[in-house]
Amino acid sequence: MKNVSKKIAAVALSLMMLFIAACSQASAPAASTSPSSSPSPSEEAGVGEASPEAGKELPKVAFVYIGVPGDGGWTYEHDKGRQMVEDTFGIKATVVENVPEGPDAERVFEELARENDIIFGTSFGYMDAMVNVAGKYPDVKFMHATGYKTLPNLATYQGKGYQPGYLAGLAAGKLTKNNKIGYVGAFPIPEVIYTINAFTLAAQSVNPDVEVSVIWSNTWFDPATERQAAITLLDQGVDVLANYQDSPAGIQAAQERGVWGMGNDSDMNRYAPETYVTNPVLNWGPYYVEVIQDLIDGVWESHSYYGGLKESMVDLAPFGKNVPQEVQELVNSAKTDILEEKLQVFAGPVYDQAGELKVAEGDYLKQEDILMMDYFVKGIKGTIPK
Repeated sequence: MKNVSKKIAAVALSLMMLFIAACSQASAPAASTSPSSSPSPSEEAGVGEASPEAGKELPKVAFVYIGVPGDGGWTYEHDKGRQMVEDTFGIKATVVENVPEGPDAERVFEELARENDIIFGTSFGYMDAMVNVAGKYPDVKFMHATGYKTLPNLATYQGKGYQPGYLAGLAAGKLTKNNKIGYVGAFPIPEVIYTINAFTLAAQSVNPDVEVSVIWSNTWFDPATERQAAITLLDQGVDVLANYQDSPAGIQAAQERGVWGMGNDSDMNRYAPETYVTNPVLNWGPYYVEVIQDLIDGVWESHSYYGGLKESMVDLAPFGKNVPQEVQELVNSAKTDILEEKLQVFAGPVYDQAGELKVAEGDYLKQEDILMMDYFVKGIKGTIPK
């Protein structure tokens, strides 16, 4: 009996200890992983330090920009995405601005790869440099905006710029009075070519007589050069001017002439409010946050991501104050049709400048064909340099 009593007492003591432990766990506050509960600035974890909420090490993050956030366009929007990453995770990213495409870029990426866990390269021309450096640093993750080459540690991402480009073209086609529209293109690469083509097809859909004249600036951000390209088109008599550039120089030149203007990448209304129409805009932040979260969770994988209107990676900027209501309603209706997949931007028949049928009636270009586009559609005045 004495031994049995000791065993019962031991069991009872064990059960009591388990009960106390369970109560202690139940009363502890639950850890939050939602972005809205990110730490305040005074509680922020430093780069590479353990996250106080998730108990996971935060990555060291770097961004490489072709221009400066003050461009008001492309780099400005990437920098807004960088800020969202910092605010969400309580980290401080490394930023290198004004990095030209070429040998200098490779040097910058290699230096950053020695100190960071993930690097975002935000220009098409960084592609080969990033491929070369990624091959040397397999444990570092590389994210390339608008590229098409991938590796196990190199992913690509891009917005479907042809969707808001099409919507902007609808507005241009309705606004022109003399059927002469100008377009300043940056570089003759697929993302610029297919956006100009989408813009032209849309303008033609509401105004079959429209002609779109294209001039290349061969710059991403060079306000003086971009302004001169815009003036060349304005001197030719265009009464709507679109720009695939990082700066607002083109729309500012258009306003000086009293001509409707469209920028790119970001809402540029403030730069030319009297004649501003609208333009495609980009929203990188949510995607950047998702990528960093995947890295923290250990589930990051190489991929090629294309976000459109549906994913909110691209959109159309609010209309300028002087854009007629009927034009706004037309564009908004088309936007709904794209979102509901009732409207395909490159639906046939589509002909190139030489009159060759590229997309048959009843068919439409698939994503992989759009991304390889190397021709202008019928109705564009200009050439694509080889």
